[in-house]
Amino acid sequence: MSNPKSFEKSLQQIPGHLFRRLHQIAVAKFSLEAEPFGLTPLQWAALDAIERNPGVDQSTLSRDIALDTSTFAGVIYRLEARGLIQRKASATDRRLRVLFLTDDGRNLLVRASPVVMDMQHWLLDPLSVQEQTNFMEMMLKLVNRTDVN
Repeated sequence: MSNPKSFEKSLQQIPGHLFRRLHQIAVAKFSLEAEPFGLTPLQWAALDAIERNPGVDQSTLSRDIALDTSTFAGVIYRLEARGLIQRKASATDRRLRVLFLTDDGRNLLVRASPVVMDMQHWLLDPLSVQEQTNFMEMMLKLVNRTDVN
């Protein structure tokens, strides 16, 4: 493509279509690999983020994961119902709910994370190491531009 603004009619030349396809592939692979753990990509991301930042409040975590608060509330509800996380009132601000992994949540995360990370490597495996680095940098550039606007 010499002029990126003049896309051919082929769907293979339309970035949005390719992003959607790549997302479909990633979610399908995640669902297949993570089925034994009963986790969705968003649930795994929430567990991982809570493990990295125990006591994080729900609003901050939903921003960190880049998920609207209503969808995120459903994710948190399901994780709590499974006994994987605990919600507690914040010691400093009783209006805030802070999140912690339970022992079951931590154990599930420990078992699921290697499978999830192997799947992440599988997604980029067709690319050389340099291409992987470039691809990740370009995706971050696009995501960060979108997050700012």
